[in-house]
Amino acid sequence: MNSDPKLKAAGWDIRPFSLAVPLNSYPNCAITEFETANGPADYALCVDGKVVGIVEAKKLTLGPQSVLSQAERYSKGVTDSPLKYREYRVPFLYSTNGEAIWHHDIRHELSRSHIITQFHTPEALIERLQKDSDACCETLLRMPNDHPRLRPYQRDANDAIEKSIADKKHQMLVAMATGTGKTFTMVNEVYRLMKSGVAKRILFLVDRRALAAQAVLAFASFEPEPGLKFDKIYEVYSQRFQRGDFDEDQKYDPKVLPEAW
Repeated sequence: MNSDPKLKAAGWDIRPFSLAVPLNSYPNCAITEFETANGPADYALCVDGKVVGIVEAKKLTLGPQSVLSQAERYSKGVTDSPLKYREYRVPFLYSTNGEAIWHHDIRHELSRSHIITQFHTPEALIERLQKDSDACCETLLRMPNDHPRLRPYQRDANDAIEKSIADKKHQMLVAMATGTGKTFTMVNEVYRLMKSGVAKRILFLVDRRALAAQAVLAFASFEPEPGLKFDKIYEVYSQRFQRGDFDEDQKYDPKVLPEAW
C-alpha cells in the first residue's frame, strides 16, 4: 500500500493480518487488512498487545479528511479492545492519500481532526496513552499565574492560551505589540506548560539567530521559583552562536550561549 514507506519511517513493522496470530505477537506493527466487526481496516497500529490506531489509505485523487469517518467506523468495530472512549474502541485515527495525513484523537469530544506531517511512532502513542491530558489541563488552569514581573495583559494572554489548550485547540495566534514583553510572556507560559505536565517538549522557533540568542538568555534569566532559574529546572537546548550574530549593543554571554562549532 502507498502508506507503507511512511509507516515504516515512523518505526512500524508492516505485517498481514491473521486470525491465528494473537495481538501480543504484533509488537509495534501496522497490521494490514485488520478485521473488525465493521469491515477490514487498511492498517491497525498495534502496541503492547492492543490496537491503538487505525489508518485508512486511499487513492491520491481522494481527499483524506472525509476518509476519517471510515476510520471511526472501524474504531467502533474493534469490539474486543480493552480501550473504550464513548462508542470508540481505538483512540488514534488516521487517513491519508499517500501525501497528506489527517489525524484525529477521538478520546475527547472536543478534539478535532488536523493535518500532521508524519505518522506518530509507537513510542509516541504509548506516551500519549499513558498521559492524562485532561488532568494536566486542570492542573494548569488551577496554577496561580502570579509571577511578580507579569503585567496584567501578559497574564491575560497566558490565560487565553491555556483556555484554548484545554478546549483542544491545535492552532492559535497571540499578537502583541513591540515592547510589550512577548518573549517573557511565552517563557512564563512554557514554564507553566512544563510544570503542569501539559507539555514535555516545546520548540521555541524564531526567524533569526539573534532572536534565538535573546530567547536563550530569557530562559536563562527567568526565575519561576525563588532562587531557581528556568534552565536549572528544565533542559534548554539551542543552536550554537557566535559574536557576529548580534548587533554591537546586544549582550553576548558565552557562559549561557553555546559557541559556534
